[in-house]
Amino acid sequence: MREKRSQLTGSHRKSGCVVIKKRLQMEYQTLANQQNRNYGVANPGYVPATSGPAMFAPPAAAGAAAAATAEGPSAPPASMFDSMPGYEGTVSGGGTVSRTSDILSDTEEVDFCPLQCLLTPVPAPEPGPEQPNWNIPSITEDTAREAFILFASSKCCYSASPAKNGVITNMDAFNTYRYRLETFTETRSTEWSHEPYKGQPVDAYAQPPPGPWDVPAKTPSYFLDDKQVIKVPYTSSTKACHACVGMGRKPCKECAGAGNKVCWVCNGSGFRSGEDRCHHCNGRGRDNCSHCGGQGAKICEVCQGKQQLLVYIKLTVKWINNCDNYVVEQLSGLQVNNLSTVSGKEMFRDTQYMVYPVMGFPDPAVVNASQRLVHEHQGKFSATSRILQQRHTIELIPVTKVTYMWKANSNIYFVYGNEFKVSADNYPATCCSSTPSAWLHVGAGFLLVRPGLESHTVKVNMSELLRGLKHGNRHQRR
Repeated sequence: MREKRSQLTGSHRKSGCVVIKKRLQMEYQTLANQQNRNYGVANPGYVPATSGPAMFAPPAAAGAAAAATAEGPSAPPASMFDSMPGYEGTVSGGGTVSRTSDILSDTEEVDFCPLQCLLTPVPAPEPGPEQPNWNIPSITEDTAREAFILFASSKCCYSASPAKNGVITNMDAFNTYRYRLETFTETRSTEWSHEPYKGQPVDAYAQPPPGPWDVPAKTPSYFLDDKQVIKVPYTSSTKACHACVGMGRKPCKECAGAGNKVCWVCNGSGFRSGEDRCHHCNGRGRDNCSHCGGQGAKICEVCQGKQQLLVYIKLTVKWINNCDNYVVEQLSGLQVNNLSTVSGKEMFRDTQYMVYPVMGFPDPAVVNASQRLVHEHQGKFSATSRILQQRHTIELIPVTKVTYMWKANSNIYFVYGNEFKVSADNYPATCCSSTPSAWLHVGAGFLLVRPGLESHTVKVNMSELLRGLKHGNRHQRR
C-alpha cells in the first residue's frame, strides 16, 4: 500500500510540475512577444534626409531593390493585433468571425450571430388584425378619359384628338394585388482597424471589452436603412507603423531614395555640347527629384508622419430593410414592370416583431405568397442577424383596360395605380408615324400640317428644315 501510495504521489507531483512548467512557458512567450515584437524589416537602402539634396544616386539595380523594399508591407502583420477577450477570431481587412463558428479567412465577411436571439426563446407572433371586407372599387368613364387626355398632353408628338374625341366602347377592371413583406434587421460585424496616433485615449486591457452585441448603439428608425461605425471600448493600443517601420517617412519611389535623378538635358554628362556646361543641372549631371523635393523620402501616408498607429477593433452596425414583393398577374395585357412605379389602395397592414401569414384573403395566390415569404424571411434572417420588426401589406392596384373607337378603328389603353397612369403602346396619332405632312411658312415660323393632327407653329432653322426635307424626299423615292 505504501509503495502504491508513493507511486500515486509521485505521478501527481510529476503531472503538477508539467502543468506549472507549461504555464511558465506560456507566460514567458507572452511577455517575449509583447517586448520583442517585430513589425517589419528595416530598409537597408534607406538613407535619412540630409539638409541638402543628395548628389550621388546608388546603382540602378540597388536603387530598384531599395525602392521595392521601401514600399513596405501592404497590410499590417498579424502580430500587430493583440488578442482581445471575446474577439479572438477578429481579423483585419473586413473579415469577421462569429464566436459560434470556426475561424475563417480574412477575405470572408461574416456577421456576428445574435447570441441573444439564439439563447432567448422567440416570442410567438400575435394574431393579425381582423380581416377587412375586400371590396374592389372601379374607376368611372370620366376618370379614364381625363387620365388619357393628360397622358396625350404630356407627349410632345401626340395629338390630343383621340383622347378627346375617341368613343369609349368598353371598360374591363382587373383586380391586381401586391403583397409586400418587410423584415427590418440589425447585423453587427467587427474588424481590426488603425489610424494615425494623435494623442487619442489608449484603453486596451484597462478592463475586458464588451461583446459585439453589448456595445450600445443608436436607436434606429424602423424600416429605414442605416449604418453606424463604433470603436469598441477597451481595445485601443498604440503600435509602430508597419508601413514605414516607425520612422514616419518612406524612401521616394521615383528616385529610389537618392533625392536626385539623371539630368534629362545633358543625360548625366554635365555638358550640353563640347565644353559648354549644362545650365539645367549646373554641370552636376543630376537633377533634384521633383516628387520628394530632393529629400529622398516622403511622409508616410499610413501614419501621416506620426510614426505610431492607434490600433482598435471597429464595430459596424447595419440596419437593413429587407423587402420582397409579390404581384398577382391577371392577364390584362399590361406589363407587370409598370406596376412598380405606382401605388395602390392599402387594404391590409400588420406590423409586429414577428408577423403571421395572411389568412382569409379571397385570392389564394396572395395567401400562398404570404406563407412562403414569411417562412423564408424568418428562417433566413434570424440565422444571420437580429430581427427587430416585420411588416406586411396588401395593396389593390386598380388596372382598367379601356377600349375606344377613333376613325373607325378600335384601340386600347390601360389606366392603373392611384396616380391614374396611362399606358398606350399603339397610340393612333403621333408625329412619328408615316402619315405625310407639310410645312408652310407663316411669319417668323413654320406651320406643321399633318392630316388627323392638330397644327403647331414652331421656329425652325432653315438649314435644318431643308436637310430634313431632302432626307424625306430620298426616303419617299426608296
